[in-house]
Amino acid sequence: MVKLLVRLLVSAAAVYAAQWLARGLVLYGLMTRELITVDDVMGAVIFAVVLGVLNALLRPVLLLLTCPITLLTLGLFVLVVNAIVFYFAASLVGSVRVDGFLGALFGSLVVSVCSTVADQLLEQK
Repeated sequence: MVKLLVRLLVSAAAVYAAQWLARGLVLYGLMTRELITVDDVMGAVIFAVVLGVLNALLRPVLLLLTCPITLLTLGLFVLVVNAIVFYFAASLVGSVRVDGFLGALFGSLVVSVCSTVADQLLEQK
């Protein structure tokens, strides 16, 4: 139960990290608009819950349906599936806004990296 709560909080913090990194890209002139916007902490937590549910229910179905193209691209299409799930979660939660596919791809990459690091740290204990 504690690991589940920690993973939830890490996912919520990762959404904020993605917003912070996206703002840095705008600040340094690499992007012209913000890719991810998060209104409040509770919205990020709700988004993390919705993202977890969609990753548990929708993502396996999408991975099964896109198996041929995933094999053809040597697994790179999984990034697109992750971005689709991230975008869908953002469309369900009003306090997190994603600006197009690039924002969803960027956000899903940041959340995936943060979750992987957190999982590795939790497994070491």
